[in-house]
Amino acid sequence: MRCLWLERGRLELRTDRPAPSPGPGEALVEVRLAGVCATDLELLRGYAGFTGVPGHELVGTVVSADGATGWVGARVVAEINAACGACEACRAGLGRHCPTRTVLGIVGRDGAFADLVTIPVANLHRVPDAVPDEAAVFCEPLAAALEVAEQVHLGPADRVLLVGAGRLGQLVARVLALAGCDVLAVARHARHRELLERVGVATCGPDDVEARGRFGVVVEASGSPAGFELARRAVRPRGTIVLKSTYAAGRLELDASSIVVDEVTIVGSRCGPFAPALRLLERGAVDVAPLVEARYPIERGADAFEHAARPAALKVLLTMGRAS
Repeated sequence: MRCLWLERGRLELRTDRPAPSPGPGEALVEVRLAGVCATDLELLRGYAGFTGVPGHELVGTVVSADGATGWVGARVVAEINAACGACEACRAGLGRHCPTRTVLGIVGRDGAFADLVTIPVANLHRVPDAVPDEAAVFCEPLAAALEVAEQVHLGPADRVLLVGAGRLGQLVARVLALAGCDVLAVARHARHRELLERVGVATCGPDDVEARGRFGVVVEASGSPAGFELARRAVRPRGTIVLKSTYAAGRLELDASSIVVDEVTIVGSRCGPFAPALRLLERGAVDVAPLVEARYPIERGADAFEHAARPAALKVLLTMGRAS
């Protein structure tokens, strides 16, 4: 089969890789579309030391499913953490924090930039007929955006600053707007500002933040350590910073004393709930179509990554199979 193989900072197309064999409780999924996200770009720079097939945002069709033939032929999206199901974290309903988990296309498990991928049946979600592939492929990052509202109580009385208006930031902004928050987004690029203003989210530049006062909640989704520095300056005492960024360096310059003195809460935020994300897409409550920037066939995977790495680039998709 065809796949994109990542090893030692190099991405190459392979056309002769054997098709994967699903294990117990797993499904074999034919990938239709997959999205390139900031984490994929960081993997290329060395994040998580990953070797294999990257890619974790996908929509596909189930080819076979161990012990679950009712899934065969279904169009699906998939949660990315494959947990053991038996440890203390899993028993507490925290499978995404299972210490022995593999993570699709990120940790110990080949991902979606391939014709075929194996995924636990328990991780699959059926895609409603009304949701086209180009929307369904956003389910994983939209779920991650929804996790902010799962972790921090938000409402119309809250002033929220969003730092970063790129691929994930655009989705976070839309989720915050749906929650009725007073949202201000830090957007460096005119195109990002235009897209946010279309959905009623006010924007400003990094140099304008301090003039707007301090915020009770700041969501940092810039993918840059400088974004955290801005978030820290903008949060009020006893406020909350929600961190959505992952990057290869993985280190921040942190004035821990100021965090203590101001009693600031820092919340790490990663994956989120798929079912609500699919419902939002089905209702059209979050329109992701304007966020699709380009589509490339898998044979041009290197071009897709180069495009996704450009400043201000939004969602770049890879076509593997019969995408709608």
